This record gives sequence, structure tokens and C-alpha cells, in this order.
Amino acid sequence: MRVLPNCIVVALSGLAMAGIAQAQDGATLYRTYCATCHEGPAADARAPSREMMKRMSAEQALESLEKGSMRARVAERSRAQRRALAEYVAEKRLGTGSDRPFPKSAFCAPAASSTNPLVGPHWNGWANGLTNTRFQSAEAAGLAARDVARLQLKWAFGFPGASSAGTQPVIAGGRLYVATAEGEVYVLDAKTGCVHWTLEVEASIRSAMTLEQRMDGGLLAYFGDQAANVYAIDAKVGKVLWKINVDEHPHAAITAAPQLYNGRLYVSVSSREESQVGDPRYPCCSFRGSVVALDAKDGRRLWKTYTVSQTPVPTVKNSAGTQLYGPAGGAIWNTPTIDIKRNVLYVGTGNNFAPPSTNRSDSLVALDLHTGQIRWSRQVTENDIWNGSCRQPNREAAACPDADAPDFDFTGSPLLVDVGNGRQFIVVGNKSGVIFAFDPDDSGKIVWQRRVANGGASGGVFWGSATDGVNIYAASADFVAANPAASGGMNAVELRTGKLVWTTPCACCAQKDPCKPSQSAAVTLFPGPALSGTMDGRLRAYSTRDGKLLWEYDTAREFATVNGVKANGGSMSNSGPAIVGGLLYVNSGYSHHGGILPGNVLLAFSVE
Repeated sequence: MRVLPNCIVVALSGLAMAGIAQAQDGATLYRTYCATCHEGPAADARAPSREMMKRMSAEQALESLEKGSMRARVAERSRAQRRALAEYVAEKRLGTGSDRPFPKSAFCAPAASSTNPLVGPHWNGWANGLTNTRFQSAEAAGLAARDVARLQLKWAFGFPGASSAGTQPVIAGGRLYVATAEGEVYVLDAKTGCVHWTLEVEASIRSAMTLEQRMDGGLLAYFGDQAANVYAIDAKVGKVLWKINVDEHPHAAITAAPQLYNGRLYVSVSSREESQVGDPRYPCCSFRGSVVALDAKDGRRLWKTYTVSQTPVPTVKNSAGTQLYGPAGGAIWNTPTIDIKRNVLYVGTGNNFAPPSTNRSDSLVALDLHTGQIRWSRQVTENDIWNGSCRQPNREAAACPDADAPDFDFTGSPLLVDVGNGRQFIVVGNKSGVIFAFDPDDSGKIVWQRRVANGGASGGVFWGSATDGVNIYAASADFVAANPAASGGMNAVELRTGKLVWTTPCACCAQKDPCKPSQSAAVTLFPGPALSGTMDGRLRAYSTRDGKLLWEYDTAREFATVNGVKANGGSMSNSGPAIVGGLLYVNSGYSHHGGILPGNVLLAFSVE
């Protein structure tokens, strides 16, 4: 396929966005996310009815969704989904001026892509490898520990119309691949930030992309979206090669990057259903977490294994008369870890969403790579039934039996590590604030456990840790509003013994306002420094030897961008930095779960 000239790409961008919006099913989106409040005898009196919304223009409806009272409600819906909703409720079409194309100056001059981008220095997928260590070698990083203190901003790229920045940056062959909650994929020049191509898909994207170099010279990128679709695209030109939906539940989503091994794509399936349960009209709960194996050639499903083995059935009715269901939950938020030696993959699961509890929630689970059969599982927290209703003062025991349910998910990916004498451990932190080491040769028996944070529903060890083969480096996502000094911090724990090597307390507040020094973003590592971002926008580099702070950069400010989009940094969560070829790349800005500072910028640093 030929690459379109940049002027044609810019001219067609508005048409492409309109086409995507029209392809969305506005009625289904409305029923799933809106109808409970806007329709029927149990409707919220503050919510306008369908008849009232029909009096609005589509532009007015979109304004309410993106900037008005409904902004928080649709924060996880993509731009295309918001446009489809606006057109559906108003029963009118949006004008052609509702898109946000880039200026021509933002695009790169036509250039051939690398013939084999994965041969040279790269960061591929969530954690740059099958074992999810989030470690970059000194050679691939192109930086030494002594260089960190001299890092300076090289360029900034703004995501148009976004309140959260993008996914984990992926870099290969001189190009950077990143996606956003707006449902857009961007491929940039890694040195300058100019745009090679863009693509809009059906739903929001939180999954990093995983690249594959084909024998025929083709380069493919795989990722999932928040409607549980998995995509394979031609990474050179942005063409969708196949798209497969891996779960029909209306709240199913893909949060984690897929893992590619031996021609198969392994996909974790999560869900935001638990957040719906604060409304007593919602029929909680019917989602079950799963791992799906797909043939990378065409997306054909090879197997699917649920973390909750029983299909949900009707249980009881709540005080509002809503029929409830269960068991449910066990969402998988993390990228699978591949164990070639044992022919298994490992994932960590989350809490149950509804009674009854099951034996694979809050667990490390090992699945056979070929068949999907569960080899073993090891649960670390029993009876953890948690959903949005648990926070309500009028909590109903029918939906949340325990008001103090801890919500102790495994959110970050397990790390498969060598610990000497031919022995390996699976090491992973938990929202409880505890790091666990499991023995893969003894059905996941816990070898050691080390507490590094107090833990909580939004605390503990969150989106991921990193290892250099000696220690695991884990940040604390704890936040204590009454005592910010008890929040955040970085820890090093010895892999072999679980001994705490060092701990460095939080960044604290100093003169920052607002201040939230918790550290939920994934940690990234190269020889010498461990890098971690804070919820109030600071990127910090710690010495792996003693935890000393080597460098800090406050990203919570406005930036002049190479693509002319107004942009600012903010809270840092989910993804961590990527370091390739002498440059450090990181997203800044997060407006969802626990974020205090929206933002929409990708930053590139180098030693100048």
C-alpha cells in the first residue's frame, strides 16, 4: 500500500473522524452508559429526558459531554463515541467543523521506515520483553547513570482535545507509537516529534502497542481498546488489517498490552463494571475476567479462559428491586508474563465484583500457553468482594457484603526473575502494599512477602515495578490527604530473599499546590536509575544503589509543542517512561481514577 502524501492525510482527517463516529452505534452506547439516569421511572430527576435532549443541537450535546456537566461521566469514552452519543441524543448530525485536524506543519516529510526496526534499540510493548521486567540495557538506553542529572526537554507533543495523555510509549526504528483515551493512534518521529500518520479507532485506548516484525518485511502493531476490541494494524501506514471483539460484555475492556509469542497473541480482559454499582438501578454483576489467545495472523480465537469459572446467575434483589447476579469479577488489568521454560503464562487478577466470592480473585494464575488450561492459582486475599456501592453511606449488603472489602487487585504485571542456582521466582506487588515472591515450580507457593506500603483501594504497589535482576524497585501509590508526608516513596527489595534494601520517602509537597505525591505510575529502569512519576506531575530518578534522588522534573505546566497543540502536563499514572537511543519519553496528564491534574502532553528528554 502506498503512503498518502501528508497534505492528503491532513485533508482527509476530518472525513475519517466523521466516518468513525457514524460507524459507532449511538443507541447501544446510550443504553450502556446513559439510559439508567435519563429514562424510566427510576431516572435521575437532575438528568434531562430524551425528549429534552432532542431540542439540543448535536454541537450543544457534544459540548456538554466534553466540557460540561457530563464530562466526568464520559471520561473513558473515546472522541468517536462521544460524537456518536451527541448525534444520537440530539437526533441531528454534527457539522464538519467538529474535528481537530493537525496543521500541515505537524507532519513529517515523506520518509521510508526502517526495514527491521526491532533489530536496533527499542522499547516494545508494555514492559519491553516477555518477562515484564521494565528494564532497558545501557546500550539500548544510550544513557548512563551520570547523564540523568543533565537531562533537558528536547520536544513536547500535545494530544488535541485530551484530558489525559497517552499510553506507554513504544519506540522502534526511529518511530514512536502511542495511543490515547480519545481513541487515537499516533506514530511520531522519535527524534523530532513530527507526525508520520494517525488513526482513529472505535473506543478509548489504554493498552500499549506490541510490535511484530514479519518475515515478509511487514511491521504490525497490536493493541486493544476499552470496548474489548483487539486490532492488528500495518504499523508502517496505519491500515487496520483485522479487528476482533474478544468479550461481548458491555463493560468489558482491554487495559493491558497484548503479549506476543510464537505466533500467538495473549490478551487480558478487564472491566469497569464494578464502578457502575454505586447506582442501585444497575443489575450487578455479570462480567468475568479472562485471558484470550488469538492467532496473530488473522485474529482467530484459539482459546479463552475465565478467572471466574461459573457463569453468573440471578442471586437476590436489592432494596430498589433490581435483580442482582453473581459470581463476577476477577478482572485482569496486566499484560501476561510468558514463561518459555514451563510453557505457561502468568497474570494477576482483581477482586470479585459481586457475591459469592471465588477462589481465583486477587490471585496469581498460571495458564498453559497452548491450551489455556489453568495449571495452578495462588490467592492472596480471600472474600474480597468490592464494587462502587461499598463507598456509599447507604451501602447494600446484597451487593457489597463487607463495607471494609479491601479491593486488593494485582494491577501490575508479574515479573519472572532468576534468583541463582537455576531457580526462578515470580515477583509482583499488590494494592495491599505487599510484594510477593511465588515459586513457579511449587504451584505458586509464596516464598517470601515484603510490605512496602500501607495499601488500599487506590494505594499500595500499583501499575508496575521493575527489576535489574538483583532487586525489584517498587513505588508506593499510597496517599494520605491529612498527612501527605506518609504518601508515595520508592523501595528496593532483594529478589532472592525479600530483604528491604532501601526505602526513600515521598516527594512530599514543598510548595506544590495541588499536592498528591503518591506514585502509581509504572516504574522504569536502566542501569543506575529507577524512574517514577507522581500524581502531582513530578518525574523522579532514584539511584538503584541507595535510593538517592538523582533528578527531578516538574511536568505540571504548559508546554510549547512541536505540533502546535496547546498542551500541559499533570498527574502521572498508568504508563512509565521509555528510554531508547539517548532519549527518555514520558506522558504527563491523567484525569481518571485518582488523577488530580488533567494533561495532554508527551515529553522527550535528552542530554543537551
